[in-house]
Amino acid sequence: MTDSTLRVLIVLGTSTGGIGQHVRSLAAGLVARGQRVVVAGPKETETTFSFTEVGARFVEAPIGVVPSPRDLAVARSVARWVKGADVVHAHGFRAGAVALSAGAGHGWPVAGVRRSGVPLLVTWHNQVLASGLRGALMHRVEGAVARGATLSLGASADLVEAATAAGGSAVLGPVAAPVPRKSTRARDEVRQEMGIGDAPLVLAVGRLHAQKDYPTLVAAMGSLQSRDPRPVLVVAGDGPEESAVRAAIAEHGVSAQLLGRRTDVADLLRSADLLALASVWEARALVVQEAMQVGLPVVATAVGGVPELVGDSALLVPPGDPRALARALAEVLDHPIEASRRAERALHRAAEWPDEDEVVELVLGHYLSLERSAHRDGTGTRS
Repeated sequence: MTDSTLRVLIVLGTSTGGIGQHVRSLAAGLVARGQRVVVAGPKETETTFSFTEVGARFVEAPIGVVPSPRDLAVARSVARWVKGADVVHAHGFRAGAVALSAGAGHGWPVAGVRRSGVPLLVTWHNQVLASGLRGALMHRVEGAVARGATLSLGASADLVEAATAAGGSAVLGPVAAPVPRKSTRARDEVRQEMGIGDAPLVLAVGRLHAQKDYPTLVAAMGSLQSRDPRPVLVVAGDGPEESAVRAAIAEHGVSAQLLGRRTDVADLLRSADLLALASVWEARALVVQEAMQVGLPVVATAVGGVPELVGDSALLVPPGDPRALARALAEVLDHPIEASRRAERALHRAAEWPDEDEVVELVLGHYLSLERSAHRDGTGTRS
């Protein structure tokens, strides 16, 4: 092993979207630069993203969405890989908690595991939105992860503030802009397939989950149903809130189609008149980035990292406000020339986002800095 080669352990939990894509991108870039990468995570996450396909080694670590008693056993299994690493990079506070329990960073190893001295980098992708006892527990774990990590990277400025407020050391760690997906069908073909014709198509993409606040979007669409032609809400995604979303659609009399999970999002984006996002929180919403890259007008809630992502290239509204959201949707539909100007600004803004190579270089720089500091302090593991 040369001085420039690192043994990197990446830990992540269950993912079906942006986090998994980011980890795959990092793994591919690190392997291409001669680094030795092991990814530890749930088997289904490997099935979805195939980290081994880009040259990483995969080890199963069934890290779920919420803390579980089985995390102790998972931490013990991950510990052997921590011992052989030069740096550990966890994605999300759940993965961070397991990495700390496995001996990385400044944490609290579980029984039978010793602290390794291996530096721990934790990327914060999401905010804890749960309330009650569950939320209190998750916030406590989140704070412990912030303090136990050698360094935290926040995907948005508010996540950096949260990690710092919890007592950790944190800096901004941008996630690479997605590579634009190619459309395979013409706009008219897709619209004809859905039976929409010339009606305004308002597209929403994302899991049917409370974070996305589809009820507010449906209520906003309900107030636009007297327009002629009636706008159609098309939702690509599945999830636990499907029945609630269907009930809201029926209550408000909205012309809508729930498509379920789709692999043709690029076609849908190029067939829509605008993208709507009603989330109560987002870091760097992947679908907003995809819409901006193809010049589709965006209406979104001013939450998390969305304002810093879009600047003046989208219409932003407060979360949980269906009237404000309805006004913004109508503004785009009624004033297509101004909407096109914002979309043009979005194209220019998207061109300035860091790409995958730039993000890999930035992260690798953090790895090297942390690993060198660990050896100066006499806590590193490299032989």
